[in-house]
Amino acid sequence: ILAEELGKGAFSVVKRCTHRSSKQDYAAKIINTKKLSSRDLQKLDREARICRLLKHTNIVRLHASIPEEGLHFLVFDLVTGGELFEDIVAREYYSEADASHCMQQVLEAVYHCHKSGVIHRDLKPENLLLASKEKGALVKLADFGLAIEVNDDQPAWYGFAGTPGYLSPEVLRKEPYGKPVDLWACGVILYILLVGYPPFWDDDQNRLYAQIKDGAYDFPSPEWDTVTKEAKDLINQMLSTKTSDRITASDALRNPWICQRDRVASHIHRQDTVDCLKTFNARRKLKGAIITTMLATRNFSRSSMSRNKESNKEPQAQSTVVRANSAVLKPTGENGLDLTAEEIKAKKLEVFHATEQLMQSINSRNFAAYSRFCSNDFTCFDPLSMGNLMHGNDFQKYYFETAPKSEHLRKSSILNPHIVLLGGDVAYIAYICLTQYIDGSGKPVSVQTEETRIWNKVEGSWRNSHLHRSESVTARK
Repeated sequence: ILAEELGKGAFSVVKRCTHRSSKQDYAAKIINTKKLSSRDLQKLDREARICRLLKHTNIVRLHASIPEEGLHFLVFDLVTGGELFEDIVAREYYSEADASHCMQQVLEAVYHCHKSGVIHRDLKPENLLLASKEKGALVKLADFGLAIEVNDDQPAWYGFAGTPGYLSPEVLRKEPYGKPVDLWACGVILYILLVGYPPFWDDDQNRLYAQIKDGAYDFPSPEWDTVTKEAKDLINQMLSTKTSDRITASDALRNPWICQRDRVASHIHRQDTVDCLKTFNARRKLKGAIITTMLATRNFSRSSMSRNKESNKEPQAQSTVVRANSAVLKPTGENGLDLTAEEIKAKKLEVFHATEQLMQSINSRNFAAYSRFCSNDFTCFDPLSMGNLMHGNDFQKYYFETAPKSEHLRKSSILNPHIVLLGGDVAYIAYICLTQYIDGSGKPVSVQTEETRIWNKVEGSWRNSHLHRSESVTARK
């Protein structure tokens, strides 16, 4: 029995479901197979086969795979604790020993995968979940969409797959690779667990890849000064650019920092790590929203092209497979768009005007007008949502309806706008929002936030599909 929606992706939706006889709750991932190419369908079958193979307490278990006309149902454990990294920032106490315990569970899952002849290939924070919201809940490894089966430990070229910041040097060099790619990703994750930011980082993907291939990372002061030597040594063994020197999952589990954490790892609370992790989580969510939007839009464009070709009775070309990872989905440079400079300028102006009009609807507290500018699948990441990604407009509607009358006299200005076209009908705008109003005591107040909005052009009109807002800074006279 299907119940409420738990999440949504570009081509799928996850809903709570209940077994009729046992009354046990599960999570049903419902994939719209009409939107998938034949190669994507093969990958879906592979994912289901691999998930059925893996039965471990630290891996989200697949209980059933049900293909139907136009849909495919994957029934998994119901995992209700959310992302591990989101849980960490909500904790009152977080230490190096806690990081060790988290990494031990990740390594247990990876070891089971490797022992079963499976390489995950996409280890990252988004795929580390908690079984429940209870304290001490198990870490669960999820999403085997890019996982592959291997017969032995002999390296081979299995294709370019993964997420940029977690890709290993051998994958970037397009060399034969194997199970060590997962341990490299574990090293990146462990680094983040300890200080709240990644070892390799650059907004330019080419420079990021150069850092990774060179193994160019360090342990800067002061944040690393309080991390034990044993933790740094384990990271170095995981982030060895030579696969022959990289530690295995089984050896990592025997490392004293992992198996003797009470004695070896520090138990000092790491508040700076928690603070950095909040910023890191925010960037991840924004990037994820951009990728999902691009996936859905590109898929819609390909579907439209296919329908047009069929109506014209022309031979249909084989569609390009778009994989759901940001290595493949790097935002297209505007020079690569099939648009003239004037057309690009005109589209950017449209996005700016749409943003201005949306802001006017907020200033006037006109929810009906505001809703017309938002897509049906609008999502929002706002400090007021306490780290949760909100779906739909109900979250905003509450503030529209309950704002005091004085709030209707507010004025918001868009400062330093930066607009990038991700495709012909997809764009994002990043800007500073400066809002002015007079408070109840008659004193002027200014509030500043950094905002990013993703816009999609649907049937000739721009619709806001995602908002990412920073913490606000308030000034009073």
